[in-house]
Parts: sequence; structure tokens; C-alpha cells
Amino acid sequence: MKPGVWNQILTYFFIRKKDPNDRRSIDMSLMHGMNRISLFVFLIAIVVMIVRLFRH
Repeated sequence: MKPGVWNQILTYFFIRKKDPNDRRSIDMSLMHGMNRISLFVFLIAIVVMIVRLFRH
């Protein structure tokens, strides 16, 4: 059974533990780190846009 989208998101944000059987490589760790940063920046931008929409 394939993991769902929400399980992958929770794993990205360290809310759910990672699978201990997965292979670990520095390239994959760096890629996940960059993805995590971009998701945080995207969510912050969405919040700022919503705040500006309701303040104006």
C-alpha cells in the first residue's frame, strides 16, 4: 500500500517518524531540507497575502 499525501507531508515536517528501513543518503537529506524550507516560505507567503487582503 502506498503512503498517502498527508503522510508524506507529516514526514516532511517531522511530525511523523520516518521509515527506519529507508535508505539514507546525503543527497536525499539535502533535497528534503530544501523542500522543507520552500514549503515553509510558501506557507508564510500565503499567510501574508491573506492578511494583506483582509487589512486593505
